Amino acid sequence: MRYHRLGNSQLEVSALCLGTMMFADQTGIDEAREIVAHAHGQGVNFIDTADVYSLGGSEKMVGELIAPNRRDWILATKLGNKMGERPNQLRYSRNWMMRACEDSLQRLATDHIDIYYLHRDYNGMNLEEPLRAIEALLRDGKIRYWGVSNFRGWRIGEMVHLARQLNMPAPVVCQPYYNLLNRQPEAEVLPACHHHGIGVVPYSPIARGVLSGKYVPGGKPAAESRAGRADKRMMQTEFREESLLIAQQLKRHCEGKAVALSHFATAWVLAHKAVSAVIAGPRTLAQWQDYFAALDCQIDAADEALVDSLVAPGHPSTPGYNDPAYPLEPRR
Repeated sequence: MRYHRLGNSQLEVSALCLGTMMFADQTGIDEAREIVAHAHGQGVNFIDTADVYSLGGSEKMVGELIAPNRRDWILATKLGNKMGERPNQLRYSRNWMMRACEDSLQRLATDHIDIYYLHRDYNGMNLEEPLRAIEALLRDGKIRYWGVSNFRGWRIGEMVHLARQLNMPAPVVCQPYYNLLNRQPEAEVLPACHHHGIGVVPYSPIARGVLSGKYVPGGKPAAESRAGRADKRMMQTEFREESLLIAQQLKRHCEGKAVALSHFATAWVLAHKAVSAVIAGPRTLAQWQDYFAALDCQIDAADEALVDSLVAPGHPSTPGYNDPAYPLEPRR
């Protein structure tokens, strides 16, 4: 296992971070136990979850599975998405952040969270209240570091400067949706993080499965696959004809290099100078084990040139691409 510094922090994390969004959803406890055991045995020390994953189910499962060797793990979780129908069960009021952190600590069966993420940005949101709540959680020892997920570049810069004004630690990590089919973070997010010394830990390096090469344009997806289940997030974003065609072109290129497309795509993300680790979110033990070959895959100048010819730097694979969960601000 390779380890990298998380931005300018003194924290070292494994190049592969175990993502557990599928735990307690598509992945049962027995399979999850095997995945966590394998990860620990291979030297992985970074694990990622969120309160909203299975509405706390993933956190409970993660807490149980890492309990025997809790000190070996850098444990990351998130808050900010809707956790119930009552008022103040989402976003970042101080009231909710204190409650949400306590709830996560209980579900995770731990006395502290190593990295606490603000899971998503909200257009027009004032940043001072959540940052003061983060400061209180840091001061109380309930969290050790904090980060942001799915925040735009200018908001990241704003948070760094506001943290400085409040005399509190700045974020140490950013978790964007970044892969070779969605290169939009290269325009602002990755440069902002690199400038401010913030580690970058992208999620979905294989574009929710499209960069496995298993989806053929015009073909019917396997019933057990994410596309076959008509996963809403995938249907809204990556499952596009243009993306499938690009994946097939890259698959043929990878066959010539004798590497799997999924390994190539993951290695391509890890090759960016700002990236500290990449989140690998498996459904099965076999999927998890398959990620490790990416650590041996080398991306050369010819590979970079090919990707640039298929998806321009700073752009998505398809004109008009935007994740509806993170809408652009309206003109009026």
